[in-house]
Order: sequence, then structure tokens, then C-alpha cells
Amino acid sequence: MAKRRSQPAVAVRVPGSGPPLSCNVCPRLTDFRRKNSRENPGWHNAPVPSFGRLDAELLIIGLAPGLKGANRTGRPFTGDFAGDLLYRTLARFGFAAGTYGADAGDGFVLKNARVTNAVRCVPPENKPTGAEAAACRPFLIAEMGVMHRLKAILALGAIAHDAVLAAEDMRKAAARFKHGARHLLPSGRLLLDSYHCSRYNTNTGVLTEAMFAAVVSAIREVLETDG
Repeated sequence: MAKRRSQPAVAVRVPGSGPPLSCNVCPRLTDFRRKNSRENPGWHNAPVPSFGRLDAELLIIGLAPGLKGANRTGRPFTGDFAGDLLYRTLARFGFAAGTYGADAGDGFVLKNARVTNAVRCVPPENKPTGAEAAACRPFLIAEMGVMHRLKAILALGAIAHDAVLAAEDMRKAAARFKHGARHLLPSGRLLLDSYHCSRYNTNTGVLTEAMFAAVVSAIREVLETDG
């Protein structure tokens, strides 16, 4: 009797897990990743997966991975100034625990929160095109679709805000981006806006630490009130 060959294992992608590491949907972003892989072979240099549990009530959405931040470390907002402010503030209001060490292996964990980006691959000059944002949108839609306890979404910047509206099939005119604004989405979830916590915004005074803390504090109150 002939010996039966074992079949190779097939990787099954979990719904909401984002694009595969080999994603090549966007030619410009793929070329840029490959260029960075040649120059920095020890970096992540791939689509950056979300950070945090899918059963979280809060989803935080940024723009895209930073070249020397998430693109290097493989975790959203990790390794650059934006992450310092974001994770320090989340820990202050009970959405995180541990010591943030700007490294994916630092043991820092999120509590009832999940962090992702509207565009999962690092773009040249930190500026994704509209077509690239649209190409990545199905991953955000899938992620939101399986976050069954999701109640609040924090959009860091106008591009993240617009990505949420598109995912909810909502017109931009119906909910304009404004720092500190709150918008009720068709799904019943609440969208809250904040200027992006980038070094540029804080250095120019567009966003202060107090302003950002006020938005995160408001989210904490919303979730506690909602029960």
C-alpha cells in the first residue's frame, strides 16, 4: 500500500487581520517597501498589523506607518514621537498597561483598545494617495465588521476620519472633520476626531498634550457611561 503524502499546511487568515505581509495591491507602496528592505533588511518593511484585541470597545485609526517607526518595528505607532504621546495618553486613561519601550517586544499591552492605520504600508514622504487609501479600505471594513463590541472610534487626522466615513458608507459632508468633534455613525458607533499626534502638530502647537488628553478622556467617559 502506497504511503500517503502529507499535505502542506495552509495558512488561514483570520477575518479582520489585515493584508498579508506580501501584499502588493499598491505598486508604489510595494516598490517603496522593497527599497527599504534592501536598505534596512532588519526592519519590518511590510504591511503593519493592528495592535490590540478584536473584542475591544475602542478602535484608534491613524494615517499610515512611519518610516522609522511602525515600518521598522512592526507595531502601529511604535518607535516614533507619535507613539510616545499616543501610548502615554492611553495608559493615563486606563487603555493600556505596562511600560512602553518603543519596541514591539516591550510587553506593553492595550486594554479595551485596538490601534491600526487607514493605510497599512509606509508611504513615501508619509503621504498615501487617495487610490492607496481606497485600496486598503476593505481591510478596515473587515476589521470593523468583526469587532462586535466596538462602540467608539478615534480618528487621528482627516484621512483616518474619511476612511471611517467611507467604511460606513457615509458622505463626508454629513460629518466634517474637526478636532474634538463627535459624530454618530450609521452603525450606532461614535466617531471622535483628533488632530494627529505627530511631532509636527505638537511642535507647531496645532495639538497640545492637554488637547489630546481631553479627547481620550471624553472617550473614557463615553464608554463608562454606555456601560
